[in-house]
Amino acid sequence: MFRRILGKTPDYAMDVSLRSIYLGQFKTTYRGVPAWRCPFDYVVYQMILSEVRPDLIIEIGTNEGGGAYYLADLLTLTGDGLVHTIDIRNTVHPDVQKHPRIKFYSSGWDGYDLERETAGFKNILVIDDGSHTYEHVLGALEKFSRKVAPNSYFIVEDGIITDLADQKIEDPAKFNGGPLRAITEFTDANPSFAIEQRWSNMFGKNSTFNVNGYLRRVR
Repeated sequence: MFRRILGKTPDYAMDVSLRSIYLGQFKTTYRGVPAWRCPFDYVVYQMILSEVRPDLIIEIGTNEGGGAYYLADLLTLTGDGLVHTIDIRNTVHPDVQKHPRIKFYSSGWDGYDLERETAGFKNILVIDDGSHTYEHVLGALEKFSRKVAPNSYFIVEDGIITDLADQKIEDPAKFNGGPLRAITEFTDANPSFAIEQRWSNMFGKNSTFNVNGYLRRVR
């Protein structure tokens, strides 16, 4: 996915690797709040939201809330929409808790009442940035995908863990095939969703942490 790039002279030499980008994401903040996503994907997210203009974003995996903060501000710029962000605990930064476009849930995605909480919304986009295990990703896809609007997205985060495991950065056993296994199984069984390669390949083939993870509802 990422490779080392060397300039023509030592003064301008660059040393870029998957490991350096992976470690750098843990230093990323948005408005002072930890927001752990690859910077390439932050660029893609704002383009998708500008195009889709969802009235509800369901985000699985909150942590301190930097990602939800970013999404909510983007919705403010587009003029409409709410973020429902879901986790299994409440560790949300105080500044994020004050945002009028964000609603928090701490009972996990399986405890989210899909019918009740999405009532009245017509243009829903879903992001899974949870545990990244095969079982959890597939479960979330099966539960939430039916609420994704036509031409909107179910975005599966961090399929890159397969590459991280290959390079001994992550332990592959704990993910049981992870997001990529779940994406393959889900898209094979659900032709109404297709991998949107213009986002996955925007900076080079699968130069994203969300490898094959931008799933557009095509019908």
